[in-house]
Amino acid sequence: MWGRQREASMMYKRTSSRDRSSTFDVEETTALVQNGTEVENTNPSWKLSFPHVLVATLSSFLFGYHLGVVNEPLESISLDLGFNGNTLAEGLVVSMCLGGAFIGSTLSGWIADGVGRRRAFQLCALPMIIGASISATTRNLIGMLLGRFVVGTGMGLGPTVAALYVTEVSPPFVRGTYGAFIQIATCLGLMGSLLIGIPVKEIAGWWRICFWVSIVPAAILCLAMVFCAESPHWLYKKGRTAEAEAEFEKLLGGSHVKSSLAELSKLDRGDDGDIVKFEELLYGRHFRGRYHALVYILELLE
Repeated sequence: MWGRQREASMMYKRTSSRDRSSTFDVEETTALVQNGTEVENTNPSWKLSFPHVLVATLSSFLFGYHLGVVNEPLESISLDLGFNGNTLAEGLVVSMCLGGAFIGSTLSGWIADGVGRRRAFQLCALPMIIGASISATTRNLIGMLLGRFVVGTGMGLGPTVAALYVTEVSPPFVRGTYGAFIQIATCLGLMGSLLIGIPVKEIAGWWRICFWVSIVPAAILCLAMVFCAESPHWLYKKGRTAEAEAEFEKLLGGSHVKSSLAELSKLDRGDDGDIVKFEELLYGRHFRGRYHALVYILELLE
């Protein structure tokens, strides 16, 4: 008798959290049906979330644009600002934005979690507007470096928040496609900066226009975020469930609100998978599997 009880106990312990989570899913679905809520099995329309994703990818476009904006007109900039032939100064003009991007990316997670995704995008756009204006109007090297550094802070903040936002507002069946838009937008920004710099050798002072042009998409990003949806995930974590429901309805449609909230609740409970400690990577069940795989590979190589 005690042997059967011990065996049943061991079998229960071996049950993974993924199996138990499926039980929770059935219970949640049953509760929704009993409450008279229709569970929608079809995918939500991608058209509802697409405009929000498109606006968010403007930050990645600006990232690519500011990376390449000084490549073509660098010679003209050095002549006008008086550091022609100074390779150190030219290198600083090109790379100073990366120093600012380091600061922006370091603070990006704290800002996105603290003020929300929409306001984080607006905070990303503001230094890009201010920094580009400084670079476009400067008369010396110091002003150019300052403008590039300020722009860089926005560059570091933008892509991180964009990756979060696109993941959180996209329907699951197009999440990968929407995620690729971030990289596409970066490439388009790089190509756009190179194309707009083509007339720089024929038109005096054209490099200033290259910086002024970047203000347009930054201003659009800042203003359009007023009308975009806030991340339902962020709202739910802040305890603003009613607002999260409203944003889900805007992004996915009313018939998918309850199921999306149930998914958020499941993720919040941590039922999606086993929690693996760092020590288990060095020893234990996870290490044993990697050890056997390594031995097998070495045998094949011999």
